[in-house]
Amino acid sequence: MTTTEGSTVLIVDDDKDVVRTYRRYLEETYDIREAYDGEGALEQLDESVDVVLLDRLMPGVSGGEVLDRIRDRDPGVRVAMVTAVDPDFDILDMGFDDYLTKPTSYDELRSTVDDLVGLSRHAENVREYHSLLAKREALRDGKTTYELDRNEAFADLETRIASLENTLESEAEGYTDDARFVATLRAIDESTPAEEDPDG
Repeated sequence: MTTTEGSTVLIVDDDKDVVRTYRRYLEETYDIREAYDGEGALEQLDESVDVVLLDRLMPGVSGGEVLDRIRDRDPGVRVAMVTAVDPDFDILDMGFDDYLTKPTSYDELRSTVDDLVGLSRHAENVREYHSLLAKREALRDGKTTYELDRNEAFADLETRIASLENTLESEAEGYTDDARFVATLRAIDESTPAEEDPDG
């Protein structure tokens, strides 16, 4: 997937040298924010942040606690744990999108951020796609075929749906490993409106 210039990455690590290194890796493409502890990370987090690179071991509020609070506030932001802690079974209960073990290389970090930004874009496309399908279904229920065929706005709707289908197919082909596939499913699940209870 291609990167999205102007997307914002929040780097969270208590080691300022690590933060500087990651900034150098990413700043040509992304807008960068920095935080050196958990509280600072939460202060920096708003709806414009697309990806968080989060250290797991920090003084005060741990990376795991920060992750939980991020998910409470903004379940759609993508989070990669970048940590010296080797993964153990406790990660099964953590809501991150990727897990990198330090030291991480330029290529690994860039690839991870590029993928996660693409994942956010994919989730937005899925959300729009479901919305357009609902609109089409409602119009098909309420209008005759003759009315639909003569309406320019409905024709534009059909064109947009077809375009999104092609885009989503192309994006899905970019996820070639199990971890990315699971993250994609999670993004789709988050972006899909919950079905209404027919009993009210």
